Amino acid sequence: MASSACVTVRANTHLVNSEKGYLFRQDNGFLGERLKGGSNNSALVVNRLAKRSRSQKRVKHGVVSAILTSNNAKESVTLQVPSFLRRRTDPKNVVSIILGGGPGTQLFPLTKRAATPAVPVGGCYRLIDIPMSNCINSGINKIFVLTQFNSASLNRHIARTYFGNGINFGDGIVEVLAATQTPGEAGKKWFQGTADAVRQFTWVFEDAKNTKVENVLILAGDHLYRMDYMNLVQSHVDRNADITVSCAAVGDSRASDYGLVKVDDRGHIIQFSEKPKGDDLKAMQADTSLLGLSPQDALKSPYIASMGVYVFKTDVLLNLLKWRYPTSNDFGSEIIPAAVRDHNVQSYFFGDYWEDIGTIKSFYDANLALTEESHKFEFYDPKTPIYTSPRFLPPTKIDKCRIVDAIISHGCFLRECTVQRSIVGERSRLDYGVDLLDTVMMGADYYKTESEIASLLAEGKVPIGIGRNTKIRNCIIDKNAKIGKDVIIANKDGVQEADRPEDGFYIRSGITIIMEKATIEDGTVI
Repeated sequence: MASSACVTVRANTHLVNSEKGYLFRQDNGFLGERLKGGSNNSALVVNRLAKRSRSQKRVKHGVVSAILTSNNAKESVTLQVPSFLRRRTDPKNVVSIILGGGPGTQLFPLTKRAATPAVPVGGCYRLIDIPMSNCINSGINKIFVLTQFNSASLNRHIARTYFGNGINFGDGIVEVLAATQTPGEAGKKWFQGTADAVRQFTWVFEDAKNTKVENVLILAGDHLYRMDYMNLVQSHVDRNADITVSCAAVGDSRASDYGLVKVDDRGHIIQFSEKPKGDDLKAMQADTSLLGLSPQDALKSPYIASMGVYVFKTDVLLNLLKWRYPTSNDFGSEIIPAAVRDHNVQSYFFGDYWEDIGTIKSFYDANLALTEESHKFEFYDPKTPIYTSPRFLPPTKIDKCRIVDAIISHGCFLRECTVQRSIVGERSRLDYGVDLLDTVMMGADYYKTESEIASLLAEGKVPIGIGRNTKIRNCIIDKNAKIGKDVIIANKDGVQEADRPEDGFYIRSGITIIMEKATIEDGTVI
């Protein structure tokens, strides 16, 4: 075994085609994760040096260094990577904890009866399917889901989807850990925040079958993205981090919705501010061209946001929750900002598509964006599929319809209707003359037979689905809604906010939301 290593590399510094999302640049130098052709796909940490000549450097065992030079004599960068013998992280030594979310007030009324991760997305999926599938595709098979608010539908979906159904976890587990009360004064409280939720279940890591767990991956249950979590964990291990925070560049419009970070030129987090406002927000602006963004994109997205995806060393997590900060309840606003001062907290830059589904507007926009031909996120990836509950539904039946830029789920009946830039959920029924534009329709949980529908119509009642000649624009239609014939839902007056539960709808950010199981009578105009 060699006690030292030395390498000199000559290449052009204008590197291109890095692996998805892990590269960022400083001036003509680069700082990032996983460049193709690296040392066995080792994570790379690249710093620009003010050297003008090629050089070699003798280093201790465990470190490889190199100088990258370009045709410009003024440019040179140094690369340091873990040794060729560095330890590969075993997914079996990683536990994933998915947070079921709070009361979901910003997604109300979609969360009136369902936890945020149980809200449908993309026609036939639930938000919880995203982190669950990412874990499965990353080889992580010890998954815990912490639930508290409106968790019945979430628990039911997890049981139907991930307990069997051909998804092989080997010696792993998927377990729902519901908030509960225990003996003692502290045990009488429900989850007080993200950190408190994990704290109440730290006994999980003390279980005999989890004693070899070296790292804990903490995930949100309401984001839309595709990530190989083991790249994140490997970066965490290679850099000997106590905590690693996955980050992305964001723009001014939503920067104050996130925890924002500042990093040094080695990716070390030096400041963490949770949802800053005003001058505090402006102070968190950063040069996001460091993330590999073009100068134009860097101007549009001048903040580095925490994605709410964290990796902790197990012993560090337990120490922070039980001993250092036993009364701190939230990771983003309390634990991580405090840990930045005295722990090795590293950033991991994710440059692929990521959307926090935290509001009605973001939920609506993210869904409709899926209908675009060249959207950055696709459910259709055979190598990393997104799993969901098998419903065993027949193909959709379409009769003389005009469909443009739409997603139509299984088991639907569409008759001589028009669907444009819309999502139609499973078991949906669209009758003659229906016109759907910029609408997210979540579908139904059960069918009505043709005879049952005819009987309801004969009695003057409204069956599940959308009746004849109804026109709908800029709308979210929740599960099992009943919309009659000759209805117009268009919000022509441009109302931004309204609460009309007695009439079966709300308006949020100008988007009309038809409530779950609501009935909109024939001829109604909204």
